[in-house]
This record gives sequence, C-alpha cells and structure tokens, in this order.
Amino acid sequence: MLVSSGAAVAGAVTTGIATGTAAAEERGGSGRRLPWILDAVMCNPGESVPLTAFDDLQRLRDYGFNGKIVTEWHPPSTAITYDSLDPEIFPQDSDERVWVETNAGRIDARIRQIRAAGLKALYFIDIVTLPNRLVDRYADKILDSEGRINLDYEETRRIHRVMLAEIFDRFPDLDGLVVRTGETYLPAVPYFRGNNPVTRGADSHVILLDILRDEVCVKRDKLLFYRTWSFDAFTTSPDYYLDVTDRIEPHPNLIFSIKHTAGDFLRTYEFNPTLTLGRHPQIVEVQCQREYEAKGAVPDYVMNGVIDGFEEYPEDAGRRGLADIRDHPNFQGVWTWSRGGGWRGPYIPNEMWCDLNVYVASHWAQDVDRTEAEVFGDWMRRAGLKGADRDRFRRLALLSATGTLYGKYTGLFTMANPFWMRDQFIGGSDDQLKADFERIRSQGQIDTAIQEKADAVATWREVARLARNIQLPDPADRDYLRISSEYGLRLYTAVHHAWAVMLKGVEGDSTGTYDVAAIREHLAAFDTAWLSYLGLREHPQCPTLYEPYAFGAQDVNGLYHSDRDRGAKPTLDHYRAIVGDG
Repeated sequence: MLVSSGAAVAGAVTTGIATGTAAAEERGGSGRRLPWILDAVMCNPGESVPLTAFDDLQRLRDYGFNGKIVTEWHPPSTAITYDSLDPEIFPQDSDERVWVETNAGRIDARIRQIRAAGLKALYFIDIVTLPNRLVDRYADKILDSEGRINLDYEETRRIHRVMLAEIFDRFPDLDGLVVRTGETYLPAVPYFRGNNPVTRGADSHVILLDILRDEVCVKRDKLLFYRTWSFDAFTTSPDYYLDVTDRIEPHPNLIFSIKHTAGDFLRTYEFNPTLTLGRHPQIVEVQCQREYEAKGAVPDYVMNGVIDGFEEYPEDAGRRGLADIRDHPNFQGVWTWSRGGGWRGPYIPNEMWCDLNVYVASHWAQDVDRTEAEVFGDWMRRAGLKGADRDRFRRLALLSATGTLYGKYTGLFTMANPFWMRDQFIGGSDDQLKADFERIRSQGQIDTAIQEKADAVATWREVARLARNIQLPDPADRDYLRISSEYGLRLYTAVHHAWAVMLKGVEGDSTGTYDVAAIREHLAAFDTAWLSYLGLREHPQCPTLYEPYAFGAQDVNGLYHSDRDRGAKPTLDHYRAIVGDG
C-alpha cells in the first residue's frame, strides 16, 4: 500500500506499490530522457523529519530518480569547524563544536547511504548561514550598516570561499549543493545566524554565483544547482533572469533550478516565463504535496496541469506546461518535492496523492515523448485498478484539480493573497482576504463568486461519489481514497459558506445594509458543515484538520501558530454579531 505516517500522525509506514519494478519496463517509449531527475523531502522547519516512503532510496531508484536532495535543515555549511579560518570559532571541547561534529557524522552517513543506492548525493543549503561566533569576531568586516552579512565586502566573500572549501574537504563524496537565497531557515541550527545576501538585486546574485561557480564547479568539479527562488524578480522576470545569468559563464556543472510557476506553487500563476531562457541548463521544481492545497489530505492531482497546462491557462498562452518545452536543450531535468514545503499540517497518514504526482513527474521525465495520460495509466496499472475503475479514478483525479481551483482560489482573477488558506490555517476577510473581496465587491461579482464556490462543492461531491465506487485492491489505500475525498468535500463545503458570509458581510460594510437572511442562512450552513468536517477526525485514516484561524506568529522553536484574533472564525463571529442569532 501507499501509506506512510506523517510527523505527527501515528501509523504504519509502508512499502509502496510495486516497489522493485524496473522503470524501463514501465516506460514503453524511446523518447528523450531528461538528464536530471531529482527528489527532495522538504522537511517542515522546526519539526522532526517526516516518516515517508520517499526516503526509501530503492524506491527512488525504481522511480527513475538519479539524485537525492537532502533538505533536513542541518546543511553541510553547519557541519564544518572553520578551523582553516579561525580555530576559535568552534573551540575544542565546546558544546558548539560537539554539535557541529555530531551533525557532520549524520551527514557522512547520509551521503554514504545515498551513493550506495546509486544516486547523486546533493545537499540543500541557505546562503547566508554563518556561525554566531564567526559573525561576532568579524563583524566590522562583514556586516553592513543594517547589520546584514553583506557579500559586497571582500572579507564576506573570502569567508564563503573558506566555507565551500571546508565543506568539500570534510565531505569529499558529496556530489554537489543546491543553493537557496532569499530565505534562511535557522530553527534547527542553534549556533548560526544568517540573512538574505541579495542586497543589490542582480549584482548580488552575480557576486555569489561567481564564487560558487569557481569553488564548486571549476575547482572541485562538483554540481551546483542554483535556485532562482530568492524573494525578488529572479524567479519570474525574463529581464532580471537574463541580467543575472548572461553575466555568468556557462559550466556543465552549473544548473539553474526554477519553479514551474511564475511565483510560488499556486494555481492561476502562469507558466514560468524564465524557463528555457539564456545560456544555462535548467531543472524545473514541482511540488507534489501542495502546501496551499491541503498537503495531500485531499485528492490534488497536478501533473496534468504541470505537463500540459492547467485549465485556467488560456489556450493561446503559448507555452502552458512542460510538454511545450520538452525538446528545448536548456530543459535538463525535473526536481520533485515529494513531501513538504511550507509549515505545519495538515499531516497525512497516507501518501497516495503525493505518490501519484511523484510517479507521473518522474516517469514522464524519463521519456518526454510520452503523454501524461499514458504515464498516469501506468500508475493505475501498478495500483491494480482495472476496467471501469480506471476511468473513474482518472476522472476523480482531474476533477480534484478543478475542485481545488474553484474551491480554494477563484476563476475571476489571480488573487492578491492566495495564501489566505495555507498549511493548516484558514484566513478571513478581516485581513488576508480583504483586498480580494473588495475587488470582487467593486466589480459587482459577489453572487458570481459565491456561486463559484457552490459549483466547487458540486465538483467535490462528484469526487466523493466516485471514490466510494472505486475498488483499489489495497484496503488501506481504498479507505484513504474515500476519507480524503470526503475530507475535500466537507472542507470546501465549509469554505463555500464562509465565503458567502464574508462576501455578503463586505457588501453590507460598504452599503450599510446587510442581507441578514442570506448571512444567517450561510452562517447556519457553515456551522453544520464545520461540525461535519470536525467529525472526520474520528476516522483512523483521517489527516489532521485545518484551524479556522489565520497563519500567525513563529515561536522560539521556529513553529508557526494560528492567530486567534484573525481568520475565518473571528470574521464569521463578527458578522454573526451584526445579524444576531435570528
């Protein structure tokens, strides 16, 4: 079966469908195989590593992967002593040095395991991340007037060269690095600090890339995957992308890593226009456990959209998906995020929906002349689906994408804040949905938006109906197919009524006259739907549930918590008070 217990959910870990079947036997085609097929389990910062079948290295080999990216937030840059720079940074016998050396031992073991499985061992690192004592001792040479570790300073650049040299001296079998700028996750590395090194736009990227290319690719013949995700225009703007990359001499070991969307992994965001540009090879990042779309707690099949273009993309959009760039020489690979991204839950007891996305992505990348539907059919065959059940499952998967689009987003426009519902948190019109709801109101589309959510519920009702009539051979998978589909139906039913209350409330705020009957009706319907949704937790295979509060503050351990003063429930209670109990 396809199960694996999440970090906070008790349950058995499984073996996985048809493990051991050779990938070549599955493909049935002879088209272009992309050079790089990589996977990473993107662990939640501040939490334990999830128990997942995608840490089974043989499974990755069977799926056709040739590289494993380790993203457990204890990177090699936090597993070196910096003795070649200054022996007092981590003094002998200090607690800090013991921590670093213990971390290094874990990384040694991980690299050995990955390479023994025949995969490239790659580690994810955030730049800048440096030891606290180093920053304190060299502060006058590396910190700018805002207290940032700044690559404009020669000493900062020298220290990063030392860091890279020590990484590969300490871990000679490490095949390469995956580098991120923009965000620096520190909850798991207590003796380090960091910041975004991009202080002068494209020029900062060029400074860093020159160092990395020289130290990693040229001097040591190691791989460097440089992510364009950096909280600036690098990931979305063709002009910005070319301004950076045109100033970097190509090297066969230097590859740029780009999300398939023009921005984060969100629906309605266009296919990334920087893909295929410039002189450098690129790999494409695909999130398979979608952090803004219930994280595998509901059916959420995205690979049809990733490969052929999502339904909301205009037919005349030109390039709509990976199939449109499959023959371009710059398109050199796919990196799946099999698990993770974002923070917290929902936590899932079964990886069925993640697995479906991972399988199709990895197997399509082995022969890009095959269609997405053909590869999807292979997954169904391995899962033991036959006859009419194959048609039902295919329809369910495609409907899940439609239900997610209209249940979580809107087809009216690209939302200003699609993050209103993310991880295990649900925002409201008091804050996160305020701008989008005002746009809906000002355009006279309140009733249209409410009907759109009602139509989404109808889609999820069909998903749940199909799930009840599909006979997956494995009982646990069959059970999860049904409970996750029911989860989607009940969750988006509650969302429908919450939006109706809030939109009618925003309308009343503007006009001074509230549609009391409609608001009361939808409040009652929301209360019923939410109680029904909460009832799912009695089911042993139910993922953890959403909280009706906004994404809140981060605690000292790096975990985010709900903000009980903002979000869906506080907003609904506000309008409940306005219209009274009836």
